[in-house]
Amino acid sequence: MVEFWKFLERSAEETTDPAQRLDWLAYRLSRVSLEHIADFQIHLEAARRPIDTYAMWGAANQIMDGLCSGDAFWYFQPWLIGQGQHWWHHAAQNPDNLADLPAVRALAGSSPREWANAEWPHWEELAYVAPRAYDHITGREDSLDEALDARGHRTYSDPEPTDQPWDSDSLAQIEQRLPRLARLFPRQQNLKP
Repeated sequence: MVEFWKFLERSAEETTDPAQRLDWLAYRLSRVSLEHIADFQIHLEAARRPIDTYAMWGAANQIMDGLCSGDAFWYFQPWLIGQGQHWWHHAAQNPDNLADLPAVRALAGSSPREWANAEWPHWEELAYVAPRAYDHITGREDSLDEALDARGHRTYSDPEPTDQPWDSDSLAQIEQRLPRLARLFPRQQNLKP
């Protein structure tokens, strides 16, 4: 897993543009063994597990002003992973720690309607970089899925939080659970008392 993080963080050293990072990752992945490409995907999915929680979903919802659907949360997870191991781990310990992330702090004070596409806390495409490289090498579509199945790896494609759900649209619960994010991102819509 250490190599996964080094590889991912190296892409951020090369460029901060999400599309260029994907190109860098796809190019580099297409130059390693099929086994290593599959390992990258397995590690990416393993990194999702600690942040696939209702607690984190509520934090993402706070940042996005109540606009974090299931799909938006699914795309938020690879974005958080893409921030690097330090920030991923820091946020996984307590979702209110997202308030410390430079990329999150950069969004504070503006409405999601004002964010440029590259600023949005989502990076859906990261989940497709390994399959893209694997298919390129094998010349077959969905070949990574077959390889992961053969390794007994269960792939999932939607959030599956295992912690207790909470009402992330309740002002009282937000202030209790996410005090720092609540100050950085005061909600404008979809709030209950």
